[in-house]
Amino acid sequence: MSGHSTYQPTTAFGKWFDDRLPLYRLVHDSFVSYPVPRNLNTFYTFGGILMLMLVSQIVTGIVIAMHYTPEATMGFDSVHAMTRDVAYGDTLQDWHAVGASMFFVAVYIHIFRGLYYGSYKAPREILWILGVLIYLLMMATAFMGYVLPWGQMSYWGAQVITSFFSAIPLVGETVREYLLGGYAVGNATLNRFFSLHYLLPFMIAGIVVLHVWSLHVTGQTNPTGVEVKSKQDVIPFTPYATVKDAFALVCFIIVFAYFVFYMPDYLGHADNYIPADPLKTPPHIVPEWYFLPFYAILRAVDFNIGIPFTDIVLIDSKLGGVLAMFSAIAVLFVVPWLDTSEVRSANYRPMYKIFFWLFAANAVFLGYLGSRPAEGIWIPLMKLTTFWYFFHFLIIMPLLGWFEKPLPRPASITDAVLAKHPDGDGSGGGTSQLEGAAAAPQSKG
Repeated sequence: MSGHSTYQPTTAFGKWFDDRLPLYRLVHDSFVSYPVPRNLNTFYTFGGILMLMLVSQIVTGIVIAMHYTPEATMGFDSVHAMTRDVAYGDTLQDWHAVGASMFFVAVYIHIFRGLYYGSYKAPREILWILGVLIYLLMMATAFMGYVLPWGQMSYWGAQVITSFFSAIPLVGETVREYLLGGYAVGNATLNRFFSLHYLLPFMIAGIVVLHVWSLHVTGQTNPTGVEVKSKQDVIPFTPYATVKDAFALVCFIIVFAYFVFYMPDYLGHADNYIPADPLKTPPHIVPEWYFLPFYAILRAVDFNIGIPFTDIVLIDSKLGGVLAMFSAIAVLFVVPWLDTSEVRSANYRPMYKIFFWLFAANAVFLGYLGSRPAEGIWIPLMKLTTFWYFFHFLIIMPLLGWFEKPLPRPASITDAVLAKHPDGDGSGGGTSQLEGAAAAPQSKG
């Protein structure tokens, strides 16, 4: 944790306890007096929203697990029996299902904010890598959770996704068999997925602790991308940041609750209300919406890669699609080294700002294409958007650092704030807040 601790016990018991287990000091220094840049905007509130969503998913998941039966002939019925016969069981199920979607809404906003403001740049590479690792574990957890209702889309989604592992040379089929617990999706698969779905959220929680720890060591970024240079650049986390976080959280929960109580099935699939049938394939097998961009990338590779003018195939279309899909996630781990610009925030990078919004639009369109059948005009569009996805990271980001001419940056965070609010300190609290900032411990930034 950066900065000197300002916590002072006020009672004899408090001092005795603090000398032996400084738990309250840790909370105070992390969430009360911790200095944050004074110009953080609403997009910096999604870290707190994600922590609440993680707790929400773990708590509701534990309660649902008390009523769920991970057995192939009983899994589907146990889910629907809970919604009918358990007090508030339908609300609990909807809260957990919609919560998964809202979790991904928040994490995508969080990731795009990091890409826009350059939150991955030194010295925050480890912070970014831990965030991507959390995202990867979220995807694994969500996929296994989607299988548990054991409806048609759950069953066939598991069938399709696990078949990707068989494309890996030498070990692929063995990995798939261990994952399924046999040669086909069945009861052993459901048991394995239930166990892993229950375990992974606690692993995510552990990495979140490391993520927050890393954040407190390096300090938060801010919309200017300028590091903290003086005590006047920061304000205490409480009450200034906590009030802003609380307001954003209330707004988020209102949207969340609207879906839970009025549109709980809007983000799901109707076929999942049909019991799993190995003998009847759905017309279109699609994953949950938050996997659709990667599903489009997977299906964009429908060609073999081999030695020209020969019949030798080095990478067939199935393996190529799997490699492309996993590479789309793997490339996020190396973003801190792909971006060669010394300027952090896109606010001062006019060319990067344009390419960023093109990338964001491309990512959304990839999600739409993932929901379309792999036929007709959709196939070339999948290939084009997949190409642009990788082109942005592997070509545009490295080259812009060499050719882009950035705009002048402010000398400090305070200068940027005062430029926007010349009649005050820009923090909404007058000079008293400026004095409070000066009293706060300085971030390492």
